[in-house]
Amino acid sequence: MAEESYRETDIDGQVVKWDPDQIRKIQEHPCYSEKASHTFGRAHLPVAPKCNVQCNYCIRKFDCVNESRPGVTSEILKPKQALEKVKEIISQYHFIKVVGIAGPGDPLDNEETFETFRLVHEEYPHLILCVSTNGLLLPDKIDLLEKYGVTNITVTMNAIDPEIAAKIYQYIDYNGKRYYSSREMGEILVSRQLEGIKMAITKKMLIKINTVYIPGINDHHIPDIAKKISEMGVYIHNIIPLIAQAKFAHILPPTMEEKIAMQEKCKPYVRQMSHCQRCRSDAVGCLGKDIDSCMSKKS
Repeated sequence: MAEESYRETDIDGQVVKWDPDQIRKIQEHPCYSEKASHTFGRAHLPVAPKCNVQCNYCIRKFDCVNESRPGVTSEILKPKQALEKVKEIISQYHFIKVVGIAGPGDPLDNEETFETFRLVHEEYPHLILCVSTNGLLLPDKIDLLEKYGVTNITVTMNAIDPEIAAKIYQYIDYNGKRYYSSREMGEILVSRQLEGIKMAITKKMLIKINTVYIPGINDHHIPDIAKKISEMGVYIHNIIPLIAQAKFAHILPPTMEEKIAMQEKCKPYVRQMSHCQRCRSDAVGCLGKDIDSCMSKKS
């Protein structure tokens, strides 16, 4: 399917059609278009330290300059600091078209996320705003995201089977209660993710799904995820090899050949992202060519 073409998705009898503005937000977003990744850049604002889900493969670090992976940052910014950072970046690097919040915790679990989006959207309404989330709070926060101009959403979805989800997450915090690894926990998380994705697509937001490829845990299940999200109207699917750490430190990550083979299995259902660089929460620049994490600690 050509990136310039239109696509219709039926959601509960409502036809959602991609319009020219959505196409622009694909063509200028380096994660949604490999061609764009060579021309346009993004700036991640690390304003969201708290997280309501503990993944068995995740270690978050808030003062880290040496690692290049999700969940790490050199510092945590306040919303006004983040706006100043955006001003500094935009004034120097005109190829930055996207401002995103991707942690180091879950953005939707941090009020600072929404204040940051409000400030940036008011100052730079032309910028593409995106957020990366585990999706647990997506149904609750979707209207706020829409209000503040967020149009591109990445949801990390590692299972649509609650039993498999229970093996991947240590716990979730939801409605004032902590749910530990169980089918109930998996059902809550998966149902919330699916509901949030459905609501976002109805609002004509562009959705990317990240799936961590965990051998022996969800590897046989990933094509089922691809099929499901394709039926929902998700734009692109990003299969990410496990980084073996935390409770999954003992699991051997998939090889590049195994990752490519999995993408081939999923490609008949949904477009596959093949150029992911597993960015830090403070990454700035083109994918794989960061200017400097968070533009150094100038603020």
